[in-house]
Amino acid sequence: MGRVVSWIYLFVLYGFIFLPVAVLVLFSFQDGRLPVPPFKGPTLKWYEAVLGNGDLMAALGNSFLVALLSSGMALFLGFLAAHALSRHRLPGSVLMRGILIAPMTVSYLIIALGLLTVFNRIGLPPSLLATGIGHVIINLPLCFSILYAAMGDHQKNAERAARDLGASEAKVLWLVSAPMLVAPMLAAFFLSVTFSWDEFIIAFLLTRFDVTLPVEIWSMLRSGLSPKTNAIGSLVFLASISILIVLEFTVFRKVRK
Repeated sequence: MGRVVSWIYLFVLYGFIFLPVAVLVLFSFQDGRLPVPPFKGPTLKWYEAVLGNGDLMAALGNSFLVALLSSGMALFLGFLAAHALSRHRLPGSVLMRGILIAPMTVSYLIIALGLLTVFNRIGLPPSLLATGIGHVIINLPLCFSILYAAMGDHQKNAERAARDLGASEAKVLWLVSAPMLVAPMLAAFFLSVTFSWDEFIIAFLLTRFDVTLPVEIWSMLRSGLSPKTNAIGSLVFLASISILIVLEFTVFRKVRK
């Protein structure tokens, strides 16, 4: 009886999680102008429309660019901050950790409005650069928290041994500390990419002409529902799943071994 209840629970849980995705994909093949029942199809014309839409493809490229670069910078800064605060006793280190984590507790709207004010004062116009800076700010606390929690005493001993053998601090970081944190660094990076990829408020307020994909989809939804938005969502979901599968059978499997 317990096993049956467990299977029912898992079925309901996964159904709750993946049913919206299944509906999204299903109605991306809708042979009609609205992605609502009854289902008419299948057809690939909405995928052809998406792939032939220059604005959507440009927004897709902008999202990839911003997500990858901002996540890489957030990971780099988060790694350095986590290493410094975990390996050295600095005055006010508790306060520093609190300040680094603070953006996680602040609304993205507040962060976006604050950045918009600052950028207007310094003369930086709304752009992908401004959006990327905003995404570094919201992802840096995540990267810092993951890496700070992963730094243990065994890594500290390995770093000390490397210094005793004559390695410089830069070599210790690059050849000892970073390789020992491959798994948490990858987790922090790809979580940051996911958050940056989905983020709308900061991208909406800090871009003007070169927009990211969530902003472009929002502009499409202003004119009403369309299977075209389902098609672009399905393509993004397919790309995400493909990347996850490749990473699982390459990078993460090697890390576990």
